[in-house]
Amino acid sequence: MARRKSQVGRRVEGWKSKSWYKVYAPETFEKAYIGEIISSDPENLVGRVMQTTLGEITQDYSKQNIKMRFKISSVAGDAAYSDFVGHEVTKDYIRAMVKRRTSRIDSIVLIKTKDGKSLRVTTTCFTISCAERSQVHAIRKTITDMMLAKGAEMTYDELVKEIVLGNASREVFKDIKTIFPTRRVEVIKSKSVEAKTSF
Repeated sequence: MARRKSQVGRRVEGWKSKSWYKVYAPETFEKAYIGEIISSDPENLVGRVMQTTLGEITQDYSKQNIKMRFKISSVAGDAAYSDFVGHEVTKDYIRAMVKRRTSRIDSIVLIKTKDGKSLRVTTTCFTISCAERSQVHAIRKTITDMMLAKGAEMTYDELVKEIVLGNASREVFKDIKTIFPTRRVEVIKSKSVEAKTSF
């Protein structure tokens, strides 16, 4: 019995030796507060991944369907700072967008930004009716060309903001709807190729 008490005491002491750190998003998202994380050594926090939603970051709760991931890159005092490593639209939201007798067209593009970083992006087009093979090909090519061009003229941070906030998909939508009647275009997933994280 005495040994059990000793083990409990060690667990309590171990917990007390740990500290809480506030985690913040990168400058791209105005260093918004993400949450807190506990550790006994701040060096162990570097590389840890935090998940939140775009709704929490922007205080716009209509965007709770967008999951965001950030990797802690540095710690100063009780604050931890992170880099964006990817986002993903929830599967429930995507399922709600898919309708019978329509087409869902996915395009996966590896984009290299003008500052030399890379981001793998999945863009999905939801049509109003069923598209033919030639139209699907034309839509996918348009998405690919536009995304590659956008990356070539933007930094990594600029591209991330365009994609996550929906500006990139709105621009793509304007071009695609001239090819075929389109209901919506969404960038449903992005991931930094340097980041070894998975959704």
